[in-house]
Amino acid sequence: MLTRCPCELHGVVDAAVILATALRDSLGHVTAIDFGETTLSEEDSQFVRTRIWCDARLDGGGRCGRRDLHDGPCGGAE
Repeated sequence: MLTRCPCELHGVVDAAVILATALRDSLGHVTAIDFGETTLSEEDSQFVRTRIWCDARLDGGGRCGRRDLHDGPCGGAE
């Protein structure tokens, strides 16, 4: 089940997004890792996931690097 985070713990969610972004930026060259599938979930509710990045595939390969539910066209990382 993929849903929007209730975000009671904005600081924790923000820190997790910062960590995921740092990992994507440093390991983005590893083709075995698909960061477009990165989601967050609470420890006790792991079946409820919040997508971090837009999952749209781009022309020429790869995925949109913008945050999920972004405004405007898909493109590289923000």
